[in-house]
Amino acid sequence: MRILLTNDDGINAEGLAVLERVASELSDDVWVVAPETDQSGVSHSLSLHSPLRMRQLGEKRFAVSGTPTDCVIMAVRHLFKDAPPDLVLSGINVGQNVAEDVIYSGTVAGAMEGTILGIPSIAMSQVYGPHGRDAMHWECSEAHAAGVIRRILEAGIEPGILVNINFPNCTPDEVAGIAVTAQGRRNVAFMKVEERQDGRGHPYYWLMGARLPHDTKDGTDLWAVRDNHIAVTPLQINLTHEPSMTRYASLFHGLSD
Repeated sequence: MRILLTNDDGINAEGLAVLERVASELSDDVWVVAPETDQSGVSHSLSLHSPLRMRQLGEKRFAVSGTPTDCVIMAVRHLFKDAPPDLVLSGINVGQNVAEDVIYSGTVAGAMEGTILGIPSIAMSQVYGPHGRDAMHWECSEAHAAGVIRRILEAGIEPGILVNINFPNCTPDEVAGIAVTAQGRRNVAFMKVEERQDGRGHPYYWLMGARLPHDTKDGTDLWAVRDNHIAVTPLQINLTHEPSMTRYASLFHGLSD
């Protein structure tokens, strides 16, 4: 099985090194094509107005001067144009990708692009808690990821579907179980704008996450990671809301152009 790895934290990210070790438990044909620099929050963006450069850093390891989406396209359409990968794994991200996070996440976008290209794809993230990135439980995702991936692949991933996995902020033996969840929804504004001043007194702005208290609905990814469960969330490429489509169809029925 040929496995393609990518991420949004960059080629030198610790989570990518963890993912390489996880992937080596699944196959001996593992390739890494990841961004040269941190691309967190770029979502599913493409580099359409600047050229891409790709550097080989080692055997089966490449860095691309672009986004996670660029990386997957470069791998599938250029490196592997005659023998595409059988699986795309994206991550392991520093921090959770749950609820609205999946809209912004470059990690999820890497798996999404693999899905669009017809390849079974999985995004993975490691949750961290109030002590921040200096207290990451990478051992949690490293201990459990290969087993979860195997079971998902045995069951199969349908065309047009990607799987988003979040590992909780705990040690491997503290994991309470695996929960198949729905994408959650926070009930507060997700982002805020912080205004600052430079040395000349001119304003500049940072977009920042507004991590305020929110309701956690049972059965969601937010609920699962809160209670030390591994959250497995199937996501779909097709964003059509069929009930609204039916409602609008009746609204415009019989009207000519």
